[in-house]
Formats: sequence, C-alpha cells, structure tokens
Amino acid sequence: MESFLKNLFTAQQYDENNFFLIAGPCVIESKDVLDTVASRVSAICKNLGIPYVFKASYRKANRTSATSFTGLGDDLGLNLLRDTGNAFSLPTTTDIHAADEAAMAAPYADILQIPAFLCRQTDLLVAAGETGNIINIKKGQFVSGEAMKFAVDKVRKSGNNNIILTERGTSFGYQDLIVDYRNIPIMQSHGVPVVTDCTHALQQPNQTAGVTGGNPHMIGTIAKAAVATGVDGLFIETHPDPTKALSDGANMLHLDKLEDLLKQLIRIRKAIV
Repeated sequence: MESFLKNLFTAQQYDENNFFLIAGPCVIESKDVLDTVASRVSAICKNLGIPYVFKASYRKANRTSATSFTGLGDDLGLNLLRDTGNAFSLPTTTDIHAADEAAMAAPYADILQIPAFLCRQTDLLVAAGETGNIINIKKGQFVSGEAMKFAVDKVRKSGNNNIILTERGTSFGYQDLIVDYRNIPIMQSHGVPVVTDCTHALQQPNQTAGVTGGNPHMIGTIAKAAVATGVDGLFIETHPDPTKALSDGANMLHLDKLEDLLKQLIRIRKAIV
C-alpha cells in the first residue's frame, strides 16, 4: 500500500493486504445520519480489519434538478464532517467543485475528492494538489483509463504525489453506465492506488423525472468483480434508509447490507493475494 495511505490509517489496526473502504452517505443531511453511519461502519471495518475513510459531501453542486437538496451550508457541513472524523477517529473525504473550494475544505478533510465531471479542470486539480491533502480524482464517464494520466500529472506538477484514481463507470447511451474493469490495472500503471466506486457506477443519469436512477441490487456484483481484479480500495455510499436519503438514494447500499457484503469481499481478496 502507498506510504501516504499507511500514514492515513495509522490510527486504525488493519491488514495491509486488505482493500480499504471509502463509505458514507452521499451528502451531509444531519448529525444523526453521520453518527449512525460512522459508528456502524467503523465498528464493522475494525472487526474485519478493513481500513476505513468516512465520506460525506458538504455540498452537492451536480444535481439533475434545481430543486434537489445541495447541503446544509458550507460552514455547517464542513464542521460536521470534521467533528464526525474526530469523534470516531476516522480520516474523512468530501467533494470540491471549484478551485477556490480547495483551500476552504482542506482543513476539514484528509482527502479532497474531484468529481468525475471535473477531472479535466486544470485549475481545480492544481489548487487541490497545492493543499497537500490526498487527492482522489474520479475518472470522468467520458475519459479512458489511459487518459487519466494527464489528471495525475496536473496534481503532481503542484508538488503533490498523494493521489488516488477512482473508476466509476463509463457513459453508455444517455441514461446508463458500464464498468470496464481493464481501467483498474491501466490506472494503477500510472503509479497510484485505484478505487472502484460501486454505487455511482450503477447510476442511471438524465432521467426525465429530474432524479437520477440506479441499480443498487448490482452493488455486490460491481464490488466482487473489482476486488477480483485487484483494486486497492472500494467506494460505497451507504445510508440507514436510502429511500429517505436526500441525494443518490436510488443507487446507495442499505447500511444493514454492508457487513455481509464486506465479508464476501474479504474472502475474494484472500483468494487472490
């Protein structure tokens, strides 16, 4: 595992040969949801020896409809994120959407995530890299694994080598995505750890109802194939009740289903290492 990831997980006991997990609700909805998810997932991961990063977005800039929930406000959202990480001794991650957000969000999160639609934005990548935080760049739905080397280079030119790439599917028509597992070893060849986003890869975007759809029953399939392919980490959005989630509920994993899935994935991991 990359040295910067080992440093990230120094407060956790884990098997270095295991995959790591980035998981949490899509957006910061309330302190209760954050505490519920962080408490249960951290306990599960501690028991299974899985390094864990808590994920929640303080702001959602990319929503289908103008009426969709975007957050509780930047100050409140960022403080809730940091408080959750501190309370459960977890590293945290959140999205940023513009160059001026990088310095603002950096003190509150260990990993700054670049959304897939923005993976080519040079100013954003450079500003994120200049914070010194770990930068997780999601592969655009319109970009090949090979071409993601240019996004990596932009962050590296800022003097920051702490970079993760995330596979989250490729556009297939107007309202679907497919996952090309060749992208895992291809992006690993850029000298960075690679994560598979098992939930956003199952989105069905651009629905005429104004709300993104999804296929959450396939999350296990995406995760199992990714682990079998040798991915370094998994990204899974999870919620105590996805039907009531304020963002991406259609493709989130119910929190009650996470532990059994992770147990299956550990067996696959042990079979290939």
